[in-house]
Amino acid sequence: MRVAVTGGGGFLGSHLCEALLRRGDAVVCLDNLSTGQSENIAHLREYPEFEFIHADVSVTAEVPGAVDAVAHLASPASPPDYLRLPLQTLAVGSRGTENALELARRNQARFLLASTSEVYGDPLVHPQEEEYWGNVNPVGPRSVYDEAKRYAEAVSLAYRRSHGVDVGIIRIFNTYGPRMRPHDGRVVSSFITQALGGEPLTIYGDGKQTRSFCYVSDLIRGLMAMLDSSETGPINLGNPDEWTVSELAQLVLEITGSDSEIQYHPLPTDDPVRRRPVIARAQEHLGWSPEVPVADGVHRTVEWFRSQPHDNGQPATVAAPTL
Repeated sequence: MRVAVTGGGGFLGSHLCEALLRRGDAVVCLDNLSTGQSENIAHLREYPEFEFIHADVSVTAEVPGAVDAVAHLASPASPPDYLRLPLQTLAVGSRGTENALELARRNQARFLLASTSEVYGDPLVHPQEEEYWGNVNPVGPRSVYDEAKRYAEAVSLAYRRSHGVDVGIIRIFNTYGPRMRPHDGRVVSSFITQALGGEPLTIYGDGKQTRSFCYVSDLIRGLMAMLDSSETGPINLGNPDEWTVSELAQLVLEITGSDSEIQYHPLPTDDPVRRRPVIARAQEHLGWSPEVPVADGVHRTVEWFRSQPHDNGQPATVAAPTL
């Protein structure tokens, strides 16, 4: 296939581009690098089947030539990013999604929407299955991301009903691994960066809030399976192995050998208290389940961070991960 990947310079997008190229597909990566990084895709330029287009898909998602699939991953995804870029986040979730859908419609291509567990908000139902409509504050600070993704799901299904676009929606739960930015505000990268730098690990709230952490290679397998399927979804992709934030902090300290202390700070507004996916749909319709245990994945991620010439700047002020 020839696949257009919006947000292909980001954490997940670059891994998806790489996986597609490795199996023999051609890839057109669209990114304005507002939160993505050129070094994430530098090694992909060696592939003759790889093309990069510097573009803000909120403005245009034009790709010369035909494409067989469009994977729409473009969006700020960590709280510091979408709180810093609120209007851009809303734009890429609305106009950006519409532009990507138009690209798919013109080419009669498969359209994959990377949605998020944030559509469930601070859930009143636990664990979260796809039938749950969520508990989202539409005017809170996180709403710029939550509602952008909820709109993206709505407009994608409207294109399916009105124009027959072959849409597939996946809802991504907390994902981690190599190519995360050291200070992006996600809890795994924050803890690892702080531990390796000898800084205190910052826990927001009492540390009893839970997340479900999926290693990036597992998540990419799920994206590929959804891209290759005819499923519409939405389908949850995440690791149902639930961890408290305090448990994760202790794991990072153990793996890094750090003697960093733990500091507690107030919980950010609307931060979810519990988060765990029901993945029965993914197992039944995609044959997908996560394989990498959290301890193994965190160890791999720590080793990757150790190998990087990262700076020692201050960590982000929010540690409430999304993608």
